[in-house]
Amino acid sequence: MREKQQLVSGFELWQWRQQAIATAIAHHISPGEVDWLLQEIAGLDRLALRLESFKTWEQISTQLSINELKQLWEKRLNESLPVQYIAGVTPWRKFHLAVSNAVLIPRPETECLIDLAVNAASDDLKTGHWADLGTGSGAIAVGLAEVFPQATIHAVDLSADALAIARTNAKNLGFGERINFYQGYWWQPLEFWQGKFSGMVSNPPYIPSNTVLTLQPEVVNHEPHLALDGGADGLDCIRHLIDVSTTYLYPGGVWLIEMMAGQADAVKELLENNGNYQNISIHHDLEGIERFAVAYKKI
Repeated sequence: MREKQQLVSGFELWQWRQQAIATAIAHHISPGEVDWLLQEIAGLDRLALRLESFKTWEQISTQLSINELKQLWEKRLNESLPVQYIAGVTPWRKFHLAVSNAVLIPRPETECLIDLAVNAASDDLKTGHWADLGTGSGAIAVGLAEVFPQATIHAVDLSADALAIARTNAKNLGFGERINFYQGYWWQPLEFWQGKFSGMVSNPPYIPSNTVLTLQPEVVNHEPHLALDGGADGLDCIRHLIDVSTTYLYPGGVWLIEMMAGQADAVKELLENNGNYQNISIHHDLEGIERFAVAYKKI
């Protein structure tokens, strides 16, 4: 979230909007992105945009100068720069999260992880320690902190730049005192709390290595590959989380991850073969894809 403010005339913004909508259509980009961007960086509401009433306003405070806006929109058109990175923010659940190219842009389907965690957690599991492993923007950690107000959230990421974004989001959204952040590899920084976790939630890298470069250009050219590449079959990180997590969860603790379409059978088999999990279940995302696995450490 940018702190600097620029003053732009309403007419200049109106001119840019007209041109941006035309170029969006020409590049097969949703013109709705233009108005969403203006809502985020200039605080314009839908009515002002629809009626174009802002055209006559003498000055509008924006987070980008008109030249910066033009330059970044050219990158949207020609380099597939995600519009969320231009705005520096994205909506997720009830929150507005700061984002940069150091973190994956949180997807709507990942919101389901929070609801699944609530449904999976008995009253005694809703307290104590919860881990968000591979926190990225901190979206999952913030979501857990909201729904489990009596829990302490531990968020881990290998990237220092990602953790800086996550800390900003936690502070801005009022969860700075509830979430602890650690730089490291999965559970590694949390060795002190072995056997003490009520639950673990993760959206790990799960794209097969040879598939990463075939993803849409917005993803492959701008989002961090560290958060995408899950090894030859996409399951390297998930295997690790299955193997190691039982050391950290207490008996009956919840294990919950997001995965790629088509991986559900393999993940379920890995959990079953591990021998330390029970009540294993697969859940669908908003589009009906088998996207999430839930399991409990055996009692």
